[in-house]
Amino acid sequence: MSEKQPLLSGPPYPGNPQGQPQYPGTQGQPPYPYPSAQGQQPYPPAQGQQPYPPAQGQQPYPPAQGQQPYSPPSGQSPYPAAGGATPGYQSGYPAATSGNHVDTPTWQGEVPDDDPDENPNVQPPSATAPPLEKMDQFSGYENMEGTPLQPPPSYNEALHSQPPQSQDMATRVPVVSEEQARNALLDHVSQNCCFGSKPANELIFTNILPSSAFHYSLESYTEKRSTKWAYEPYHGQVIDGSFNGVAPSPWDIEARPPALFQSHTVNMEVPHTASVKPCHDCIGLGRKRCYNCHGRGRTRCHSCHGHGHSTHYINGHHERRHCHFCHGHGRKRCFVCNGHGHTACHTCNARGQLKCFIRLTIEWIVHHDDHVVERTSLPDELIRTVSGETVFKQELPRVWPINHFPDVNINEASKNLVQRHLTGFQAERIIMQRHKVRVIPVANIHCHWNNNSFSYFVYGFEHKVHAPDYPQQCCCGCTLL
Repeated sequence: MSEKQPLLSGPPYPGNPQGQPQYPGTQGQPPYPYPSAQGQQPYPPAQGQQPYPPAQGQQPYPPAQGQQPYSPPSGQSPYPAAGGATPGYQSGYPAATSGNHVDTPTWQGEVPDDDPDENPNVQPPSATAPPLEKMDQFSGYENMEGTPLQPPPSYNEALHSQPPQSQDMATRVPVVSEEQARNALLDHVSQNCCFGSKPANELIFTNILPSSAFHYSLESYTEKRSTKWAYEPYHGQVIDGSFNGVAPSPWDIEARPPALFQSHTVNMEVPHTASVKPCHDCIGLGRKRCYNCHGRGRTRCHSCHGHGHSTHYINGHHERRHCHFCHGHGRKRCFVCNGHGHTACHTCNARGQLKCFIRLTIEWIVHHDDHVVERTSLPDELIRTVSGETVFKQELPRVWPINHFPDVNINEASKNLVQRHLTGFQAERIIMQRHKVRVIPVANIHCHWNNNSFSYFVYGFEHKVHAPDYPQQCCCGCTLL
């Protein structure tokens, strides 16, 4: 046989006037008709025929006129086993496990004129989604691109409630003493290897200026929903289709978050939207042309480049030796399909059918904004990381802006952030909101050491220290005592 001649030049399986591949029948039976054979409509059934799934005692798909229905060979299942290895059909369907080698490929279809080069790094094709134009139509699910759905108008009674009464927001905070300020600095120095401890031990305090920083925070817990077509191999699972009723709208499906103010995502099948369709990737066959050998069942040896031999220079002259990888043939059996020329379809997992349904994705999201009021040179981000006294806290479906805090900057920040959250998440439904105000003590310590004046900050209930001007610090790994 010439290398340029296709491996399979014989006629296709009998009973197919269009030359398309079919599943061969058992001995003495005509083959099962190809789904697109002339005059046959397995999907959906022709008028007067039973739809899928079949009633008890009926065949799953009506055969063509004058033909017997397809039945699997004796002792074999009509579908491959779920999970793990896929048993082969008697027609030469390759098993997923090693073995079951053949020398003559069984793929009946288009193949290249020459054996392709062997590619040890070849990757199987990824599964593909069915085309949207072949999916069923459901009212309320016209946008199926996975974009967020617009929520329904809010019906929360909290929007019509009265603002809460004013609360006492006293801003009393503890004052840092000299002993506490020195101990805080010593602890800070011990955590920095490049800081010397001598200034912290010998410094003289000149002034301690106490102040308070205010930290306002607002959290909105929202729900976002999106829909998208999904699919999975059909292996006999229950189908909840439109025959069970009308599909509910996306926002009518009840779902509750596991806990408030915790991000979470769930996926669920929309009721009454499932259906069984033939796999678009393999046209319902359950198998496809091998992606490595392209149906020829063999590949060109990558060691000898298809020559069957290699030339070696030994003792001053050239010697030709048989390639030990292909045993001198120049070709090797395809390691992907074991020589069959076709592999299991990755989209339907060799089932030939897909369960298609609408998948609803629900996301619970926590949106957080805050504002810090701090009038010293202490960086604002440091205020967010320490604890303080919570003087105001409120949790409602819709919070009202704070308007009675002693510092007008907090009142203004609360008004702006609340308005931003009410209008900033148009594609999400607000479930709950909460906001609070914390007062963080800040002490600006002025001191003197070795004819040098410097200052540092002690802030938070943890007595954290910020001392960028500490007089004895080094970044060269020196040991300072």
